[in-house]
Amino acid sequence: MTDVPDRPRPAERTGRAPLPRWTVPVAAVVVLLTATVVLIVLWRWIDDLALADPEKRAAAHLDAVKVAASIAVGGGGVFALYLAARRQRTQEFELAARYAELAQRDRVQAHTEHVAETNRLHAERVAGDARLDAEARRITELYLKASEQLGSDKAPVRLAGLYALERLAQDNEGQRRTVVNVMCAYLRMPYPQPGDPPADDADEPARARYSDRLQEREVRLTTLGILESHLRPGDDPARPVDTFWPDTDLDLTGAVLIDLNLSHCRVGTVRFSGATLTGETWCREATFLGDAWFDGATFTGIARFGGATFSGHAWFDKAAFTGATWFGGVTFTGDAWFGGATFTGGALFSGAAFTGSASFGEATFANGTWFGEAMIAHPVSELSVWPPGWRPAEDHGVVEGREGTWHRVIQSGTEPDDPVA
Repeated sequence: MTDVPDRPRPAERTGRAPLPRWTVPVAAVVVLLTATVVLIVLWRWIDDLALADPEKRAAAHLDAVKVAASIAVGGGGVFALYLAARRQRTQEFELAARYAELAQRDRVQAHTEHVAETNRLHAERVAGDARLDAEARRITELYLKASEQLGSDKAPVRLAGLYALERLAQDNEGQRRTVVNVMCAYLRMPYPQPGDPPADDADEPARARYSDRLQEREVRLTTLGILESHLRPGDDPARPVDTFWPDTDLDLTGAVLIDLNLSHCRVGTVRFSGATLTGETWCREATFLGDAWFDGATFTGIARFGGATFSGHAWFDKAAFTGATWFGGVTFTGDAWFGGATFTGGALFSGAAFTGSASFGEATFANGTWFGEAMIAHPVSELSVWPPGWRPAEDHGVVEGREGTWHRVIQSGTEPDDPVA
C-alpha cells in the first residue's frame, strides 16, 4: 500500500522562508536613515562652501533636501518593487506546490484504483479457477458414475448410465468425443443374439439367459438411437439443430448392430469393418464426410444407401449383402471398392455417380445388378473394374449440376446415342 506524503508546509511550498514581520519597518527606517545621513552630509557640505549669497545657499539646501527626499522615495520604491517581486515569486511557488500536491493526489488515486482493479481481477481469476475446478470435478464424477452404471449387470442401470452420458455430452461439447467413443466401445463388446424364445418346459437359467439377452438388445437399440439422434443436423445443415454433434466419428468395427438407421445423418469417418448389421440398414441421404469402412461387414437384411454421399473413400470389399441392396443415386466422391463383395439379393446402382475409381472385381451378384443411369467421371480410372455385363460408354459429356465430363455406365454390347442424358 502506498503511503500518502504529508501536506507541504509553507516554507516547503514556496521554496524559501517567508519574510519576518519586522522586515518592512526596518527597511523603512534604513531608507529614512540613509536619506537623513545624505541630507546631513549635503547640508554640511553646503555650509562648508560658505556661500555669500543667501539665496544660493537656500537653493543649495533645498536641492539637498530634494536629493534626500529622492533617495528616500527611491529607496522606498526599490524596496516596494522587491516586495512585489518577492510576493509574485511566492505566489508562483505556492501555485507550483499546489499543482504538485494535486498531481500527487492523482498519482495516489490512480495507484489506489490500480491496486483495487488488480485485486478485483485476481479475485475473479481465483473464483473462475475455482468454478472450473468444480466443474471439472463435477464432470469427472458424472462420467465415472455413468461409466459404472454402464458396466452394471442390470439393464435398467445401464440405460440410466447411457442417458447420463448423453446429457453430459449434450451440455459439455468437449466431452462429446469421449462419450461417443464409450458408446461405440460398448457396442463393440460381444453380444449373442437372443435367438428363439425358450420352450415352455425350459429351465430357469435358460429363461433368465434369454431375458438378459432381450434386455441387452434394448440397451443396444437405445445406444444406437442416442448416437443416431445426435448425428442429424436437421433440415438446414448450415444452421443445425442444438442436438446435433458435428465432426463425430464412429468406430463400430466388429460390432453387432440392430436396425442401424443413419438416414439423413451427417457423420465424419465411420468404421464398420467386420460388423454384423442385423435387421434393416438405413443410410438414405446420409453424408459420410470422411472415409467409410464397411469392408467385411455382413448385412443380414435390406440395405438402403439411396442418395447417400461418400465424400471420402468407401470400402465395401468382401462385404456380404444377404438382402436387397440399394445404392441408387449415391455419390462416391472418392474411390469405391466393392471387390469380393457378395450380393445375394438384387443390387441396384441406378443413378450412382463415381468420381474416383469403381472396383467390383470378383464381386458376385446372385440375383443380378442394375447400373442404369449410373455414371463415372472422365477420365475413367484404370483401377475401375465393372461387374460382368456392364462398362462405361466410350463417349463422355457434361452433366448438369456436376463439374467435368462423365461417362454413362451401360450394358456391354450397347452404346447410347446420348452419352449422359
